[in-house]
Amino acid sequence: MHQPHEHLFRYLADQAAWIEALIDADLQTVNDAELLDVLRHALLAGGKRVRPMLVLAAASLVGAARPQEQATVRSLALCVEYLHVASLLHDDVIDNAEQRRGRPAANTLWGGSRVILAGDFLHARAMTLAGAAAGAGAITILGQAISRMVEAEFLQHRMAAERRRSIDAYLQVVAGKTAALIAAACELGALAGGGGANERTALARYGTKLGLAFQVVDDLLDYLGDPAKTGKQVGNDFAEGKMTLPLLLAIQRASPEKRADIDRLLDQPASQEAFGEMRRVLERLGGFALARQQAAAMIDDALAALTPFADCPEKSVLTGLARYVLERQR
Repeated sequence: MHQPHEHLFRYLADQAAWIEALIDADLQTVNDAELLDVLRHALLAGGKRVRPMLVLAAASLVGAARPQEQATVRSLALCVEYLHVASLLHDDVIDNAEQRRGRPAANTLWGGSRVILAGDFLHARAMTLAGAAAGAGAITILGQAISRMVEAEFLQHRMAAERRRSIDAYLQVVAGKTAALIAAACELGALAGGGGANERTALARYGTKLGLAFQVVDDLLDYLGDPAKTGKQVGNDFAEGKMTLPLLLAIQRASPEKRADIDRLLDQPASQEAFGEMRRVLERLGGFALARQQAAAMIDDALAALTPFADCPEKSVLTGLARYVLERQR
């Protein structure tokens, strides 16, 4: 019996091998041996390579023939992966992370300053490739995405420090931190494939809604996930005081007494007992169910954005990816 997402996973595996070959070839241009070690550790640590796959699929969707063989598509696929990995490197330094994808985080091996510089190198390389491949249009798309990612980090820190309970602010953070680069990948693919303004807008909308839903499901997994499947412990967001969507939706519905319970749990030192109690409170208030409903609505919007495009294998992949995001367990 076929698994429901077997075709999607096979496509992702094929594209992951393709992008890793591109990365390996591009790294031959790096002259400093220590920098190269950091980059190889960060870039060749696995992962589904969803963002470069989106560049490829979007180019196909607007009618590009054999996009894998086009230099513009290859360069833009590298750009979005480089920017994604650069953000992970910087995040790990900010968070003092010890692990990334089951291996020591780069900052534990080379120190924060070198890892920040490696992330800066990836930013510079991405923008160089984008400009050479697709000119000012590509640089503008990526520059706007990077700006939104940075501003979202600042807003997220303020939300945690001030314990700001705004769903609008939360969505603004997610739109910047997670969705902006995914939307940029989709729009860049349309640009590389020769798509018009309407096609670029539709694919950017697909990417935005996909990224928003991905993060909401991530929020849910941090409370409800199985560590054996997710590869990380539950409760990290709670321990860091992050205002994620299930918590915000529960607070919105809570009585004054229940809000006092939530405040008490947020104020005390993080523990398994406090996390378990918070999880029960959010469950009773419907925070998890409501967050899942919002994620499903976001996926519906993402799928609606694909309506103008003709049926093709890449459209099936993008549709399958959207549905998988909603169902994923890791």
